[in-house]
Amino acid sequence: MKTNLLALTMFLALALPFGLHAEAASALAADPIQTIRITAKKFEYSPSEIELRQGEPVLLELISLDRLHGFNCPDLGVRADIVPGTPTTIRVEPKKAGRLVFRCDIYCGDGHEEMEGAFIVKGGQ
Repeated sequence: MKTNLLALTMFLALALPFGLHAEAASALAADPIQTIRITAKKFEYSPSEIELRQGEPVLLELISLDRLHGFNCPDLGVRADIVPGTPTTIRVEPKKAGRLVFRCDIYCGDGHEEMEGAFIVKGGQ
């Protein structure tokens, strides 16, 4: 964290005299996008309920603990394979508030049909 702050400070110190606008500098200093880790294993996602804010982008880091799983959330327009040993990262930005269900769409055995979770998207500011 100190390294990032030092790098940003040095960048601003060098760039401001050359016309970098305060608005652009503020954007550079903004918080990075939140990353939410979701693990998949027979027959569950963890966490199974995730709260998001409408209009705020997040990164989903999908990790399988046991076998190939799918991740499908039609309301977010997202579909991915979750391969064991290989994290899958997806950027999403919910456009509407509500409960958005995600499911495994690769058959993973008896109990597969119960493998789902939900994003609870709260309205924007």
